[in-house]
Amino acid sequence: MSVITRFAPSPTGRLHLGHVLAARVARDLAQPGGKFLLRHEDIDGTRVREEFYQDIESDLRWLGLTWQEQPLRQTTRTFAYEEAFGKLQKLGVLYPCFCTRREIQEEQARMANAPQGCTAPLYPGTCRRIPPSAAAEKIAAGQAHAWRLDAERAAALTGPLTFTDLRHGIIAVDPNLLGDVVLARKDIGTAYHLAVVVDDAFQNITHVTRGEDLLDSTHVHRLLQKMLGLPEPFYLHHPLVLDEEGRRLAKRDAARSINFYRQSGMTPGAVMALVAHISTSIP
Repeated sequence: MSVITRFAPSPTGRLHLGHVLAARVARDLAQPGGKFLLRHEDIDGTRVREEFYQDIESDLRWLGLTWQEQPLRQTTRTFAYEEAFGKLQKLGVLYPCFCTRREIQEEQARMANAPQGCTAPLYPGTCRRIPPSAAAEKIAAGQAHAWRLDAERAAALTGPLTFTDLRHGIIAVDPNLLGDVVLARKDIGTAYHLAVVVDDAFQNITHVTRGEDLLDSTHVHRLLQKMLGLPEPFYLHHPLVLDEEGRRLAKRDAARSINFYRQSGMTPGAVMALVAHISTSIP
């Protein structure tokens, strides 16, 4: 099997060392003889800026992390997300959520104070209990809403599932690990979980490589893949690049942006060496 991987940054800022590690892992796994693809995950148009597309591609080329095929932009794929959303609606595994962020936080706080406690800030399922007729009236009245996955109904349809991670082995899917996640939002037509599985299938990705902070998301993705009839890829959730205090790097860390290193006179090889000790230790 020819390995096909992808690096999928969001064009909402400049690349940092964490991105370099992610891109390098994906590129290396596809060599030799495979494909390394670039995808711009730009569905959140509120923070995307056109110059960041060019910055990302310029930094990758400077580092020698070149890709095959034309970079994919998710904003050109809205029709595919709408089609997948429609399939899930027909399966009866979606429900509209009218809760505001504040209402969700207040309900989570009440759950945390209950005798049984609450171990994770998951959505409490408030709108899952709204009768369909009442929900339809709210929608018809123009009330703002998102669409959530009913994790329990989805699990009943798919049955037990697993996924294979090249570091962690075979993992049993826990449908309730992230609760009823949002799959479509009022400001954008889709959300990360739905878009990523649809695009991985479209690009024929055989191995999904990404940071281990997204390991839990894979439980949701396997549910969606099964319900949508999409192929199951292999996974590799690699370690993260952390700062001196053990925090994951973010785009706000301008001092560690690739542009900063370029302007400081570092060579591409020297920048790649900063993450080499992590990437070479990944099986």
